[in-house]
Amino acid sequence: MEHKDNIIEEAGPRLPSLDVPELYQCVHCGLCLNACPTYRALRIESESPRGRIHLVRAAAEGRVELNEGFADHLNLCLMCRACESACPSGVKYGRIAEAARAAIGPPGSKLARTVANLAFTQLLPFPSRLRLAARLLRFYQRSGAARIAGKILPKRLREMSAMLPAVPNRFFVPEVEVFPAIGARRARVGMLGGCVMSVLFSEIDAATLRVLRKNGCEVVLPKRQVCCGALNVHNGETAAAKEMARRNIDAFLAFDLDAIVVNAAGCGAAMKEYGHLLRDDPAYAEKARRFARLVRDASEFLFEIEILPPSNAVDMTVTYQDPCHLAHGQKVRSQPRALLQKIPGIRLVEMNTPDRCCGSAGIYNITHAAMSQALLEEKMVSVAATGAAAVVAPNPGCMLQLRYGAKRFGPPIEVYHLMDLLDRAYGAA
Repeated sequence: MEHKDNIIEEAGPRLPSLDVPELYQCVHCGLCLNACPTYRALRIESESPRGRIHLVRAAAEGRVELNEGFADHLNLCLMCRACESACPSGVKYGRIAEAARAAIGPPGSKLARTVANLAFTQLLPFPSRLRLAARLLRFYQRSGAARIAGKILPKRLREMSAMLPAVPNRFFVPEVEVFPAIGARRARVGMLGGCVMSVLFSEIDAATLRVLRKNGCEVVLPKRQVCCGALNVHNGETAAAKEMARRNIDAFLAFDLDAIVVNAAGCGAAMKEYGHLLRDDPAYAEKARRFARLVRDASEFLFEIEILPPSNAVDMTVTYQDPCHLAHGQKVRSQPRALLQKIPGIRLVEMNTPDRCCGSAGIYNITHAAMSQALLEEKMVSVAATGAAAVVAPNPGCMLQLRYGAKRFGPPIEVYHLMDLLDRAYGAA
């Protein structure tokens, strides 16, 4: 894995004014250093949260240039926010990095940035286009073209193709908006179908819906909901992200809900920060804060309402991977483990450092493959040491990454979402 510590040239255009108070709260104590995956791997100050905050502050004050080197340091960050958990001053590093990335734009070459912007602005905001793209991918996978491409494509493209799961026959596109509770109604909740979840992990969305209904929830799936915008925000595209946030706010707040349940960690973290994203929008700022207060990760919500005891045994030894945006972004750690331990037959064995990033980080495993693979190999060593038959990771990016890791590095282990196992324990799958 190669890395070049780019030199930041002095002087140049200022970073646009950052409305991020945390930029001046960092006391540079260094407690974030060993929590940071890129600093642990490279031992370079500019690849640490402390170093990146210093660079962003210097750019905001016009002391360094917004050149390629500056962008490289910001973009090598995985946005895992482990530094936020380690920081004694409560600095929200994620907001600093997102603001800086909004100024420099998506990572990569000019072609890569163009492709990324097209995906962020012309694909993710439009569910019908996303489903069309998934159908084309499914045809590619099943037509034999994938086998041919596997023989002629460059190594990196073959690796990217290998990361993709088989596109399912059916997507999660419910024909109705409201699903009644099974038994006495205990709550009325909205549910995010999601972009990646609804097309590549449709069975998990279906399992989440069944588990919620089994636990007395009337579930609303607004037809007007769209992608949450997390990938956009993390990669420096905010215009389309804000519009997606507004559309989701309108879609969900049209119903009287007790909570908005999300089964993807990155989506939940982004939606809980809609209030910050739209803080300068006079028409949506208050609604965004109200929306954010309703958002709950699926495990967080089910733990709060105390789930009905599952009756079917799932005889399996599992380990648990903390998705970064669940553990560090949402501070949800104990709830998924508590739910796992309510499943008859489940034996939970903790891995070493379960909250270290697996290297997925949205599109990071594409844009920064070498670092991503190094972190994944480290993660699979931790998984193997547990002797577990399966790893539970309630986030689509983590699931894709860990399944690829099981094929490339071993051990040959199954990867599940928490909702998969709860659904099985309720006998609904």
